[in-house]
Amino acid sequence: MAIITLLTDFGLADAYVGIMRGVILGINPAATVVDLTHGVPPQDIGYAAFELGTAWRYFPTGTVHVVVVDPGVGGERAAIAARVGEQFFVAPDNGVLSYVLAEGPAAVYRLTERRYWLPHTSHTFHGRDVFAPVAAHLSLGVPLHALGQPHERPVTFPLPQPRRRPDGTWVAHVIHADRFGNLVTSLPASRQPLDGVRGARIAGRQIDTVVRAYAEAPEGALAILEGSAGYLEIAVRNGSAREKLGAGPGVEVQFLTRN
Repeated sequence: MAIITLLTDFGLADAYVGIMRGVILGINPAATVVDLTHGVPPQDIGYAAFELGTAWRYFPTGTVHVVVVDPGVGGERAAIAARVGEQFFVAPDNGVLSYVLAEGPAAVYRLTERRYWLPHTSHTFHGRDVFAPVAAHLSLGVPLHALGQPHERPVTFPLPQPRRRPDGTWVAHVIHADRFGNLVTSLPASRQPLDGVRGARIAGRQIDTVVRAYAEAPEGALAILEGSAGYLEIAVRNGSAREKLGAGPGVEVQFLTRN
């Protein structure tokens, strides 16, 4: 069984995604192609990295994940393939694999063997000409080392780490805002269980409502909960915390604890 996932900022108004699927199926007609999302905001590498980081673990051994959020296409950035655990990743070397590569040892190779690309490559659509065919060949069992040379220092961005003050307060940051306006923070519930949280401060606001599910919060109220990705987040029931607070990725959040 060969599974290939696609994560892009292409949207669905144009044929770009369909063309990539066609290239993959032309090389491996038995592949199952899964669309993770094509709604990444244009050129938003951090958004793409987070989405991939929360999704890849849920796929079977041997899955090949293709990420094409590539503002540097046609420039000097490398094209890479990586193996983390028993899964594979094909992407531009621009930080989109930051969360994945932080998980542990990885084998990373620069894609230089053109025999695994399409015969003719453009300067503007490496998703079609490089990443899709390489992913298809990987799904057929081509070994990672056949794709090019080892790449020792892939580009990553530092993942925000929460810190705890002596008084027990956690200082974290918003790392992601989803389409509902939920603000995901850098504080994992594994480090600070929700039942030990008594409030939060963000964007000049104090939030005292702590709930287990969106439905437990009053309509339109700001609340703290553990999101599905395992991080503490700020949300508004049937509304947008991002809009209500005017806050987004990078904004500081202080979580008050019961010590």
